[in-house]
Parts: sequence; structure tokens; C-alpha cells
Amino acid sequence: MSEFSALRERTGLSIEDLSTQLGFSARTLYRWENGETRPRKAAITLLNSLVESESSDCDGPDFRFIDLFAGIGGLRRGFDSIGGECVFTSEWNKYSVQTYKANYKCDHEVVGDITQIPANQIPKHDLLLAGFPCQPFSIAGVSKKNSLNRPHGFRCDTQGTLFFDVARIIEHHQPKTFLLENVKNLVNHDKGNTFRVIHQILTKELGYHVSYKVIDAKSWVPQHRERIFIAGFRDDSNFSLDDLIIPALENGPKMSSVLHPQDGSEKLESCARFIHGKKGRVLDKYTLSDKLWNYLQGYAEKHRLKGNGFGFGLVGPNDISRTLSARYYKDGSEILIKQRSRNPRRLTPRECARLMGFDQPGRKKFIIPVSDTQAYKQFGNAVVVPVVESIARLMQPWLVTSEFEGGVRPVQKELLAVG
Repeated sequence: MSEFSALRERTGLSIEDLSTQLGFSARTLYRWENGETRPRKAAITLLNSLVESESSDCDGPDFRFIDLFAGIGGLRRGFDSIGGECVFTSEWNKYSVQTYKANYKCDHEVVGDITQIPANQIPKHDLLLAGFPCQPFSIAGVSKKNSLNRPHGFRCDTQGTLFFDVARIIEHHQPKTFLLENVKNLVNHDKGNTFRVIHQILTKELGYHVSYKVIDAKSWVPQHRERIFIAGFRDDSNFSLDDLIIPALENGPKMSSVLHPQDGSEKLESCARFIHGKKGRVLDKYTLSDKLWNYLQGYAEKHRLKGNGFGFGLVGPNDISRTLSARYYKDGSEILIKQRSRNPRRLTPRECARLMGFDQPGRKKFIIPVSDTQAYKQFGNAVVVPVVESIARLMQPWLVTSEFEGGVRPVQKELLAVG
């Protein structure tokens, strides 16, 4: 996504409306939007002022939401962008809390174990967000638990049943809507029984109209990452996640958009931990040792001979990566970056932030206050922010009520028109 595109989306204006304000033709703006030509500096300045004006002129939040199993705030980031106010956050991992507090305004305490919080102690809210733990339902999680002869899914006492805590909070507060996120395998886990139970609880027992969709993030970021999103509405609603406009894959970003350029053009302020020198070379510590690289090649060859597809993922600037996982800190094998005349290297945490959409052109840099190991875990467990932002814009007309005709504000009508 270009800087111009990111700023335009934050204003909530269509290309046509912005054309009138900026004094440039819509055709020119579409070229800036698609990154075909560089926008005028004056246009970027005006867009920034419009964004700041929108923030300062707002009488109050358009809606209130809570952020459960918050991680580093990927779901929150999407709904902050459309005028929501987070009034409650739950996250048990102390390192994730550290990153969360460094990046978001928190006028409330970030609580830990949600199972110990009575529903009546949670503030009223219009929207519930929850990326409830996915390990019990993920393919890797199920395989690991099977190998250890341990239960998974709803039978996993420590994580699988946390969905029921989401359900009890929905039942108590009856928010207008909710958005849940999990791994793609949730749909097929236990031959579909797990998802059937979830769907039945949300629709039959709680009375919500539910829409769900498995979405691959590779149209927004250069990463093949499939996740299921489940949206629910308390009142009769014709909302459908099938209406989400997914950018054309052929125009999607490649790895070059997230990698350190290593040509001296990158500012050091936010990358000093990861690059050095006048040309901003990635630090040597991210290059694989001979021992690790030989091991990974041998491991891949062993499984290739057995007819399996296991192995490392090696990518260059024009490629799309595999899914970034929380285990990336171990060997980085799923996403290794090609290097000329050297062993491949891991992504830096800053590149992971870009790959997950936490860092985007024209926006404040995402703060990474934790170690590389913790950062890899956090980004590997996170959601892709631009995907959530797109879903948030789709949900916005159903979230916000106002005195305007049909309960949809003029800017929202434009959002519906342009997707």
C-alpha cells in the first residue's frame, strides 16, 4: 500500500471527493493510489492535515469496543482506524502487554486471565474483538498434542475452552456486533464438529446473525496467511464477509516492499537494532550459521526423498512468503531471505512488523520494545492489520448509528461505494 493510499483511507474520503479537495484529476489520484507515479508533496501535506483534523474535530468515539486475547493489538489497530475507542483489554502474556502499552493509548488496566474476570466487571461496549487462542485448533497444534497424547480443541482445558469465556461475555453484554479470528483449520477441526459447536452457540444460543470467511492476506501483504474471521450482529443484518473487496492478487505487494533496502535510503531511528553502516546493511546476526544452514538443507532433502513437502522456505524480493509463525525465532526456516554469496538470513523484527502490516507507509512506526525472540513470537501470533482494517471499514456502517439518513454517515456511504 502506497503512502498516499494509506493516508487517503484514514481520511475516509473517496478518490472522487479527494480529487475536488486537492485540485488534481481522479485519474492522477488513481496513479498515486496504485504507486504508478509519485504524489505531489503538497498533496501528502494536505492529506496529513485532513487526518489530524479528523482526529481533533471528533466529539467522541463513534463506538466502544473491548479487545480480548489482545496480543499486540492487531484487531484493535483495525478498529482504532475507524473511530472506535477501546475500553477494556485482556492479555495474559507480560511481553505482549509490554508491546501493547508501548503502542496504544490505555486509559484502562490491561487485565490478565479473562477466565477470572466476571462479565459484569467489563465495561459496556458496542463491539467485542477476540482472537481467541488458536493452538488447540491449528494443524501444528493438533499434531503436537496428538504426538504427546494430549487433548486438543474444546478438550484442551487450558486454551480450547476459552471460546466459552467469549460466549459468556457476549451473553451478558449483548454487544451490537463481534469479530472473532482464528486459524483456518478451525473449520475442519474434529471433522467440523468444533466449528459446528461454535456456530451453534453464537446463532442458536446467543441469537446472533453470523457471517464467516477464510481470508488469505496475500492480497494485502506479501505473505500466504489464511485465517478465519467470524462476524456476528445482534439485530437482523444483511452484512456478509463475502462482500469484502479483496485487492487483485496480481497487483499485490512482493517481499521487496517489506525488506530493508540496504542502500542507505532507510532512516536508522526505527531500525538501529537491525541494520548498520551508511548503506543500512542488515546485521550479520540474522544470517544463518553454516551449521544451521547445512542442517536445514539436510532436513529438507531427507523429507524430499520420502515424498514429503517439509523444508525451508527461501524467498527473494519478487516473491510471496510462507506463513510467519510464532516458532520463527527457532530457526526462521519458513521464511529465509536469499543473499548473494552468503547463507540466507532471517527476517528482522522490523521486517516482520511490515510483513504483518503493523508498519505501513505514512504512519507512525510500530514500537518493538521487546527482544527479538519475543518479537518473533508476537508477530507470528498476530493478525495482518490491513486485512482487519478492510473488515472494519466493511462493518462500519452497521457499527455506527447517527442522525443521518439510514444511520449511515456520508463518509460511510463513500466507503461503501469504494470498498
